[in-house]
Order: sequence, then structure tokens, then C-alpha cells
Amino acid sequence: MPNTIKRLNERMISRPGVLPGFRVFSTICILGLAALCVYTLVEGLDSASAVVASVILCLTLIAFIYLCLNPDSLRSQYTEQALSTASEMLEITKSGLNAQSAEEICRRLLPETRAMAIAVTDDECVLACVGDLATDFPPGSPIHTPATRYVLEHGVAQSFTHMVDVKSERSEHRAIPAGIIVPLKVRGKAVGTLKFYFRRSHDVNRTQYALASGFAELLSTQLAIHELELQDELTARAELRALQAQINPHFLFNTLNTIAALTRTEPLRARGLLREFSSFYRATLENSGSVIPLAREVEQTSRYLLFEKARFGEDRIQETVDISGEAGSTPVPAFIIQPLVENAVRHGMRDEGTLHISVRASIPEEDIVCIEVSDDGVGMDEQTASRLFGGDERPDMRDAPQGGGAGVAMRNIFERIEHFYGPRSSAKVDSVQGRGTTVSFRLDLQNSILFERDVK
Repeated sequence: MPNTIKRLNERMISRPGVLPGFRVFSTICILGLAALCVYTLVEGLDSASAVVASVILCLTLIAFIYLCLNPDSLRSQYTEQALSTASEMLEITKSGLNAQSAEEICRRLLPETRAMAIAVTDDECVLACVGDLATDFPPGSPIHTPATRYVLEHGVAQSFTHMVDVKSERSEHRAIPAGIIVPLKVRGKAVGTLKFYFRRSHDVNRTQYALASGFAELLSTQLAIHELELQDELTARAELRALQAQINPHFLFNTLNTIAALTRTEPLRARGLLREFSSFYRATLENSGSVIPLAREVEQTSRYLLFEKARFGEDRIQETVDISGEAGSTPVPAFIIQPLVENAVRHGMRDEGTLHISVRASIPEEDIVCIEVSDDGVGMDEQTASRLFGGDERPDMRDAPQGGGAGVAMRNIFERIEHFYGPRSSAKVDSVQGRGTTVSFRLDLQNSILFERDVK
């Protein structure tokens, strides 16, 4: 990326007519003013005119010498311009290539070139066209030029300096004098094109060609980054489904056995639990891979505890929920709290007594959500707790205190948090053997891939 910006800077500085043009203009001014001074002295004009002419001559000469010997001021200006353009384009394309981002790209690039129009296409149609040809190639219109098809097929930039007659949306015959077409590539494959159209054939020069190639390279890099982010999200969703597949069968069989046992002793209760179980699983399937409010995730977790109470007894499990109103509306990926509570029940419950479970969520600072799930169960030693969110792949110790068998689920949740919320987010386990366990998450919404997503 830095090399791309550097090359763009060099190409913008080398645009014909900028620094060399000023030098030519300055030379002409100096010669003209020198002739004026000589004429003034020869003709014997008033001293005021001679002084004014001399001052102007000196100022122009100083400016000329400064720019010839030290053009850093102009280079600094174009460096800043190149960085600004690159930064804006990265911001525009952060959500990928679509009609809206394509139009913003065209409008941002048009003033930087000599083109009469700039267009962006995907591999099938025009996404945007800005400039003199905007009405000829509106968004959604098919790709007409053979050169564009060639670029998409072979991934090689093309230019033409002779008149090309193409069919547009406004006319059967639309003449385009000259153009440059460069591919937008992701993983070596052309996924679209960036096209510069010019009024005159001599406008297609090395500088314009270099600008088009540089901007296309910058866009291609950003599109590749966007695709990687999408792959991360898909991976996180796949891990969510894998987590559900690992945990749900245990809960499914145990709950069905509990309801079956209650059909003889408490048929009305069994019927109510069966309805709740149906609603629970329907919500689980609907929320799979979805982004839901935190309050809905907690509600689903409370349903889960309803079935566990029926299985173990009402006096064996007691839960406390404390979710602030603002935290409750925060979008989170589904199935992020229930596995923690399920692990507390499966691995933390003693043979006798009541297991107390607490679920809390708050927003201690802007765009930061803290979630905490704690219990007063059997707890675990420090070594076992350190493995829960680590990469240790040693076999689960089923006979160990809380934590044995929980590592797979915990690591899966932590990996999803990293995928969805980025490096500033964290997960932590605090546990004391014989006293209980607290699992806490710190979620960074500002840098999350969920930040701009609507909650369903």
C-alpha cells in the first residue's frame, strides 16, 4: 500500500504542464520584464516605473530560482494530495464495490485526471459513470466496448487513441475519441474495471496511463482486504454452527428425556415445557448466524435455564440477570452467552446445593460493552482456567472440576469474539477452585464488523 501511494505521488508530480510549465512561464516573464527594464532605461522613463519593473523582475527571478533549485513545496503539495486521495478512496471502498461506492470513486478521481468521463464496472455491467458520458452509460447498463471485455477476460490494461463507435443507452452510435481501461483484481482475477475516457487522442499519455494504473492498484488492494474481512465473517459463522452442533445434542436429549418423564407425573407442566422447547429451538434456528439484541440472547438463555431447572429441580439453579437498558439493545452475534451458562450448569454444579448464576452487561464507556457470566460452582484451578481461551489442543479432562470438556466451547466463543469485534476486544476467566468462576467479555463495537449492521 505505501508503494502504491508513493507511485501515485510521483505520477501526480510528473503531470505534464505543472512544474515544467511554470518554469517556462517564469522564463518568459523574466525575459519580458528584463526587456521592459532595458526599454525603460533607454527611453528614460520616470524612475517610479523603473523601480516597479525592477521589483517585479526581482520577485519573479527569486520565485524562478526557488522552484528550479528547490521544488519541495510543490512536491509536498502533491504528496499531500496523493495521500488525501488514497485515504478517501480507502474509506469509500471499505464496504466493497457497489453502485454507490463506484460513483463516489468516479467523482473523486475525475478532477485528478484529464478525462472527460470516468466509469467503474463489475464483471457484467456498469456500476457508475461520471462526466460527459454519464447519460450514455448509466448504472446497470451492460458492458458494450470490446476493450472492456478483453480487460475482464485477460486482466491486462488496454488503451485506445482512435475513435471507437459503441452503442450506448442513449444512442446507437456513440463515438469515444480515446480511453484507458485497467482491471480491478482480487486474487489475480479481474472483478471489474476502471475506465478513463478522453476528448482527444493525445490526452492518452504515459502520465494518464500511470494514474489509471495506480488508482486501479489502490482499489484492487482495498477490495482484496474487504474480501478477507468477509471471509473472516463467514469463518466466524461457520464456527458458530459448529459450536451449536457440539453442544445442542446433549441439551436436546436431556431435555426430551425430562419432558418424557414429566408426562406421567405432571402432564400439564410437560405440555408447557414442550411448547417452550419448541419456541426455544425455533428461535435458535432463526438466530443462527444472525445479529440480535443482547437482551434477546439473554432471554434465550433464560429459556435454557427453564429446562435445566425442570431436569435438576427448581431449587438447584437460581439465576440473576442485570442488563442495563442501553446494553440490552446492543447488537451481538447469537449464541454468545448461552454456552457460558450451559458450561456453568454442566461443569460447575455440585452434587448437592444450589448453583447461583449471574448474567450482567453494561456499557462502561462509549462503544464498549462488558458482559459477565459468573457462578458459585466448583470452580477450577489456574492452569485449567488459562487453557479455556488459549490455543491448547490437549484432550479434555472429563473427570476434572469445572473446565473439563468446556475448553472447545470456550475457545470457539473467543475466536468468534476476535472475528466479530477485533483485537481491542478481550475475554477473561477468573476462577477459584471450590468457590466459582467468572467469565467476562469486553466487546469493542467501534472496530467491529457488526458496527454498521442493522439488528434483525
